[in-house]
Amino acid sequence: MGPPPPLRYIPRLTGYRTTPVAGGALSPSQSGHRTGRGGHRRRPAVDAPERLRRLVPRALVVAFLAGGTTAFVAHDKAVKLSVDGHPRTLHTFADDVDGLLADQDLAVGPHDIVAPTADAGLASGEEVVVRHGRPVQLTLDGHQHRVWTTADTVEGALHQLGVRAEGAYLSASRSQPIGRHGLELAVRTERTVVFHADGREHRVRTTAATVREALAQSGLALRDQDTTSVPPDSFPREGQTVSVLRISGTTEVREEPVPFRTVKRPDPHLTRGTEEVVRPGVPGLRQVTYRLETVNGVRRKPRKVAVETVTEPRPQIVRVGTAALPTSVGGADGLAWGELARCEAGGRPNAVDATGTYGGLYQFDVPTWHRLGGAGRPQDAPAQEQTYRAKKLYVTRGASPWPVCGRKLHG
Repeated sequence: MGPPPPLRYIPRLTGYRTTPVAGGALSPSQSGHRTGRGGHRRRPAVDAPERLRRLVPRALVVAFLAGGTTAFVAHDKAVKLSVDGHPRTLHTFADDVDGLLADQDLAVGPHDIVAPTADAGLASGEEVVVRHGRPVQLTLDGHQHRVWTTADTVEGALHQLGVRAEGAYLSASRSQPIGRHGLELAVRTERTVVFHADGREHRVRTTAATVREALAQSGLALRDQDTTSVPPDSFPREGQTVSVLRISGTTEVREEPVPFRTVKRPDPHLTRGTEEVVRPGVPGLRQVTYRLETVNGVRRKPRKVAVETVTEPRPQIVRVGTAALPTSVGGADGLAWGELARCEAGGRPNAVDATGTYGGLYQFDVPTWHRLGGAGRPQDAPAQEQTYRAKKLYVTRGASPWPVCGRKLHG
């Protein structure tokens, strides 16, 4: 059936007024009749053309209403709408599924299912299914996942997500409904774990959340300091092999020295390359606690567990020379100092005699070295400084300090 006929202009009927009077009757002016003196009413003479003119507009109105009703019936559709498993039948003028959802104020998101699709055409007798997505915070064998499901129970969600749950531990019953807000669900599937303890193997099927729980299910227990080869609170994996470590042991406290540090300070009164200890360092003392353990009968390397300082070390202070060392001494510059050094010490600046009394290129004793302005020990000073102080000694005492090798100075 086609669309309803268009609206047409209907001429206004003249000769009538529609103002009501008391009692609901029409006044003489309203009825178009006049009443005689005796109360008799006279019917106005209306000819046939005038009656036809009045009937035509009324017929047109009736025809329009009849056509509109037919079009109304043609566009009305009876459809079945099922939302999350709750069906109902309703009437709609929507042309497609999207229009039907809009009419019903049904918002759909990316995780929802609509069948047929939202852009599919809609016909009378059609069935439209809407299933809303529900978030599930799933912890599966220790791993967390955020997933979506259109199932409305835990059982349906497990099936839809492909989770093997036979014999598994579930934190919620299978029949528990899942609301639109979702839920948290922990699933621990059944696994085989092998424990090695006390020389024997123990195999167990478990849904435990920790190695410690699985160990208890196998009839084993951790005593005192015992532990396992993996953290006891870790998640047991399928086919995992875990060793039980039987541990015994004691603690031992040892005293150990604490090394001192050396502080060097520049000194312009010492020649460059010369160092002098002003204050010797003193080591400190600390108490170190060690753990001595035996694991399954085998002794482990001692493990440091605590340190306590008893005495703080005292730093060593050393003066470091910064002054430039002179090389020339009048009356001694032209002598064969290299020959004398080779004769006394084999040309080695750090040479020390067998008694430890004399040292350096020219075999100074410490008191003589200090009188000549040297610091520390002669064998610790640079070769240039040793030669300079040997020249000063020669000026005051000649070659007598070197009774055997002194003749080398003059070739």
